[in-house]
Amino acid sequence: MKSWIQFPRSEGKASRQAHCDLPEGTYEREFGREGFFGPVSHIHHAHPPTSWTSWEGEHRPRAFDLVRLTHAANCPWKATQIMHNHALQLRLWRTEGDMDHLVSNGDGDELLFVHDGQGDLFCDFGHMTFSEGDYLLLPRGSTWRVECQGKATFLLIEATNDGFRLPDKGMMGPNAIFDPAALVVPALDTAFKAQQGDKPWKVLIKRHNRFSTVTYPHNPLDAVGWHGDNLPVRINWRDIRPLMSHRYHVPPSAHTTFLTGRFVVCTFVPRPIESDPGALKVPFYHSNNDYDEVIFYHMGEFFSRDNIHPGMMTLHPCGFPHGPHPKAFKAGAEFAKKEADEVAVMIDTRDAVEMSDDLHKVEWKDYVDSWKVKD
Repeated sequence: MKSWIQFPRSEGKASRQAHCDLPEGTYEREFGREGFFGPVSHIHHAHPPTSWTSWEGEHRPRAFDLVRLTHAANCPWKATQIMHNHALQLRLWRTEGDMDHLVSNGDGDELLFVHDGQGDLFCDFGHMTFSEGDYLLLPRGSTWRVECQGKATFLLIEATNDGFRLPDKGMMGPNAIFDPAALVVPALDTAFKAQQGDKPWKVLIKRHNRFSTVTYPHNPLDAVGWHGDNLPVRINWRDIRPLMSHRYHVPPSAHTTFLTGRFVVCTFVPRPIESDPGALKVPFYHSNNDYDEVIFYHMGEFFSRDNIHPGMMTLHPCGFPHGPHPKAFKAGAEFAKKEADEVAVMIDTRDAVEMSDDLHKVEWKDYVDSWKVKD
């Protein structure tokens, strides 16, 4: 059993409460373990922890403009790979119209985030509509396809050899963040029955990133009934009620939507900004010492970042401090904004990610310099 050394101490000028009432002229940095779930200390610096003047080497903050990845395909297995490790496959899937085949993932659960577009999903359990901002969770082994009304873009998040679960909501109770009753499940409705028939269908199965094709003389999505709790579900970011405190900036872990054994998926949604005079009003500087942080920016104005637009993605590997850009930090100190209107998907992964060649082609190389204070 894991047992961290935990005996809180304090030295020098330090606040009594994290993220609040910082000693004048200091910059707080959270130095934590296990992606905000483990032991943590808070160091008060005389200068911003991101006030570097140069950076050499590959291990650095990175930003990518996924809008420039234009490859489209009618099959999710042909989507553009972005990043991966042994527990995660991350792809960007641009598609249009109807899939003419079915797919099944034997490698792990698949979580689709709908960046844009709308349409219908057909699977073993029935039919669900989808639209911008939806998460579609498909358990490992599900057989499915989509029919899009025009073009659509999905972020595909695979939990390789694992499954997605809901976080423990602790003292807030099971209905916090979103009520499980808000999860939509497939229906054996008229649309589902209408797509059944004796036309031959192919199922493209992915296992160990290799593919096998199974042909049926009929549509295998021919369920007439089902019962149980291992099934696809849908939830939209608009159904998420974020945890907030007007006196304390809550850590990203409070915004966890789904988790696996090796990574978590968090959703940042619009919320009021902290109003207490002593509370930090932007994300705090932090060293996430065990996890790589990946953020996909879906919509809105990202109040902790400069020059980031929807459809971009950032990567902050573990091992160095990061936090708000200088302009954002200044705006937070002045309480210039009263509400954050951003929507973003964050993936914190315990294992280092590998970037694809396609991703390197759309990197914003100067991102590492964006923390420099402009004259």
